[in-house]
Amino acid sequence: MPVEYKDYYKILGVPKTATTEEIKKAYRKLARQYHPDINRKPEAEKRFKEINEANEVLSDPDKRGRYDQVGPDWARFAGGGAQPGGFRWTVNGRPGGLGAEDLGDFSDFFRTLFGQGGGFAADDLFGARAGRRSRVAPGADLEATIEITLLDAFKGADREVEVSDASGRSRTLRVKIPAGVRDGQRIRLGGQGGAGEGGGPAGDLYLRVRIRPHPLFTRDGDDLRMDLPVALHEALLGAEVTVPTLKGRVSLRIPPETQNGRTIRLAGQGMPRTAGGSGDLFVTVRVTLPTKLDDDEKECIRRIGARQDDPRRHLL
Repeated sequence: MPVEYKDYYKILGVPKTATTEEIKKAYRKLARQYHPDINRKPEAEKRFKEINEANEVLSDPDKRGRYDQVGPDWARFAGGGAQPGGFRWTVNGRPGGLGAEDLGDFSDFFRTLFGQGGGFAADDLFGARAGRRSRVAPGADLEATIEITLLDAFKGADREVEVSDASGRSRTLRVKIPAGVRDGQRIRLGGQGGAGEGGGPAGDLYLRVRIRPHPLFTRDGDDLRMDLPVALHEALLGAEVTVPTLKGRVSLRIPPETQNGRTIRLAGQGMPRTAGGSGDLFVTVRVTLPTKLDDDEKECIRRIGARQDDPRRHLL
């Protein structure tokens, strides 16, 4: 049965001009996606082996150079024949190559090209003595919690977070908190998770955001809400009052005869939206009643009450 040529660039989904960093990034992404411990689909294990095989060659400049030199025309040069450029492939100074038992579960193409005439010692391929391959596996993803203020979530911020791995080693990482982040949202730090096995890629670190309660504002999606104390005469006669926002103080007009519990909208004074713009601030009027009234004030209120309709008449 003929041995099929393996296009390692196609397997990793990178062009032949890809840099070492681009190859590494593609490998890490695919290794996490198809690792048998994560992906239970029947074809995942086979795909994972192909990905590791491609990475074995393309991640090493010398191996990649030899692979590129032979290309799809590899069959002419396999088995110890003459290479392009007039030299022969040898292993440790001798014609031939690694035995099948030294090549683990690599494909027949890999065995033929690099085993029977690939010019690589076992140490070159595996970073260990012949016949012993370490298990390649991506590192575990980790999760931690970071607590911020509502103002941090409004403006965005840079914070330092200390993370400990499974063996108790601590690391300090600098994290950029994006403006508009929500409570419970996760921030991904690529490659900052658990270490991989056998040269596998590190996992990711996910920081779950917790926003501390604010004394004035509550959040409703991208909107903010607050209660505003208003004096009785301001609610009855109308007034211009100052209102705090996360952007600074603004002026708010209280219309005459404003009822207690009325909500007034301040457009664009809420949280920043990821798609652009901002939410709104909804101000709920809470009328505060006067205390320690003198006789003239009481009489004034009696006259007002005498002219008003009974607010409970619909209950009778």
